[in-house]
Amino acid sequence: MVDATPIRPRSAATVAEWDYEADVVVAGYGIAGVSASIEAARAGADVLVLERTSGWGGAAALAGGFIYLGGGTPLQKACGFDDSPENMKTFMMAALGPGADEEKITDYCEGSVEHYNWLVDCGVPFKESFWGEPGWEPPFDDGLMYSGGENAAPFNDIATPAPRGHVPQMDGKRTGEKGGGYMLMKPLVDTAEKLGVRAEYDMRVQTLVTDDTGRVVGIVTKQYGKEVTVRARRGVVLATGSFAYNDKMIEAHAPRLIGRPGAAIEEHDGRSILMAQALGADLAHMDATEVAFVCDPQLIVRGILVNGRGQRYVPEDTYSGRIGQMTLFHQDNQAFLIIDEASYEEGAAATTATPFLRVQPKWAAETVAELESDMGLPAGALQSTVEVYNKHAAEGSDPLLHKKSEWVKPIGTPVAALDLRGFTLGFTLGGLRTTVNSEVLHVSGEPIPGLFAAGRCTSGVCAGGYASGTSLGDGSFYGRRAGISAAKEA
Repeated sequence: MVDATPIRPRSAATVAEWDYEADVVVAGYGIAGVSASIEAARAGADVLVLERTSGWGGAAALAGGFIYLGGGTPLQKACGFDDSPENMKTFMMAALGPGADEEKITDYCEGSVEHYNWLVDCGVPFKESFWGEPGWEPPFDDGLMYSGGENAAPFNDIATPAPRGHVPQMDGKRTGEKGGGYMLMKPLVDTAEKLGVRAEYDMRVQTLVTDDTGRVVGIVTKQYGKEVTVRARRGVVLATGSFAYNDKMIEAHAPRLIGRPGAAIEEHDGRSILMAQALGADLAHMDATEVAFVCDPQLIVRGILVNGRGQRYVPEDTYSGRIGQMTLFHQDNQAFLIIDEASYEEGAAATTATPFLRVQPKWAAETVAELESDMGLPAGALQSTVEVYNKHAAEGSDPLLHKKSEWVKPIGTPVAALDLRGFTLGFTLGGLRTTVNSEVLHVSGEPIPGLFAAGRCTSGVCAGGYASGTSLGDGSFYGRRAGISAAKEA
């Protein structure tokens, strides 16, 4: 629920007394906030972080932990993969659009290896091992995995495939409780604390404070229902996450996600976006969303996905987030997995990080014709789909959608269908328009003095498409920039 406190900026002249002061004030103690606080402190600033909940971590600490990095990181090289900033950029521009921010993506790719080294220097551990099976994330403590469909059509023809999902090493991961993202956050918070970064918890940010020149000089929050004023001598960094749980904003900007928020925490209410908008901040890609497809990839890859007309529409061996977007955006959220008994049993026995996403078949039959009838599909629709698929699969090929030959196998009998209609959840990717130095831009195109932002309250490297790790990746990368920029302010 969005707070009813007025969101218009407060004049510094009306603040009789500041309750807290710091050079740099960071709103939010997730991945963007902690990265900003580290770099601001290293630049010599006194840093105060304001966190809405009772502890650090945000959505990052509950996430699977992918950080999207490439261009030839030490981990990529150790696992035997070649990559370059140019190759990484080619993939990202193709996969994360349309309208992807080329300046930001170029900057991100060129700085990716350095950013990996920065994370390692901060104590984030990575195991030099690659997990090559289909899945949402590695089930064990492996450090590298394909996380964006880089090795699937159409992207494997556009750029040379290279895995870029870097995962901090951690045993006993429980995504949604304490995922791999925890082992990203914990060392970074430890680093921030060693640098003298202070934190105040249960602080709900309300609005920004500006001086008579329009410069942001502070922030108003509420702590246990009491109004608290915080002065920022150099700058304010907004890092409070997406607007996935603000129903009004979802309805206005990303209506395809109405009733299906996921992969975010309920504190993602868009407040920072609204606070900056009240100062005239520009926005970008507010309709962009990631969409998770909640079925185990070990099953999906072994069958064929069809829509409500019984037709295939996506290569089943691609990134599950791409499957989710293709299903929700282009197939009216209608999806069924057609799979034979042997393949289902093989997929159900395969190692996975998400056994709880193994869906049971809803229909089973001895023939495709019988299955088609039981599902209520038009006569001949599913039969023709399976016939065409099997004809080419007998030769190990998929000329229609180009699923890789290793996963192409004729569908036999008995055959079943998994009902995956409505199996999508998502979170928002759009937000404040920022520069590569994490300055928040006014609608005029000029930076708003004293205001910086990073993470999911901004529009980062994703403009529509997604790859797992781009949120933690650009959140930490541009969080660092925000901290550096804010510390430099006079």
